Amino acid sequence: MLTITRKMEFDAGHRIPDHASQCRNLHGHRYTLLVTLTGDVVQKDGESDNGMIMDFGDIKALAKEHLVDLWDHAFIVYENDTAVRAFLDSMPNHKTVVIDRVPTVENLAQKAFDILKDVYHDRFGRHLSLTKVTLYETPNCWAEIDG
Repeated sequence: MLTITRKMEFDAGHRIPDHASQCRNLHGHRYTLLVTLTGDVVQKDGESDNGMIMDFGDIKALAKEHLVDLWDHAFIVYENDTAVRAFLDSMPNHKTVVIDRVPTVENLAQKAFDILKDVYHDRFGRHLSLTKVTLYETPNCWAEIDG
C-alpha cells in the first residue's frame, strides 16, 4: 500500500486535571501532526497532480482549515474541567477549544482523526482515505491512530 504523509506543527495549551504529575498544571506544547493518506495515484497527462495521490499543499490546506488553525494557539480544555473553563471564559475573546474528553495526546490524536477522516475521504474523486494520524506532544512522546 502506497501512502503519503504531510507534517504540520501548532502550539496549544492544555492540562490533565486528575493526573498525579505536573501535567495537572496549565502548560503548553509544540505539537507535531502527521497526516497519512492512501489513494489512487493520478495517471493522467495534463493533470496538475499527475503522478501524485494528492498534492501536499492541498493536504496542508485542508488540515489547517479543519483542525490546525482551530487548535493553534488555543487552550484545549476538557468540558468537565469547570475551574479552568470558568477562568478561560473570564477572558474576552480567548481562543478556547472545549472537547468531550481529557486532552491527553491519545485523546487529541483520536479527535484529530475523527475530524479529518471525512475531510479527506474520496476527495477529488480519487479514493482517498485517511489511514493514520500521528500526534507528537513532545519530540519523545506521541500517539498514533490507524484508520
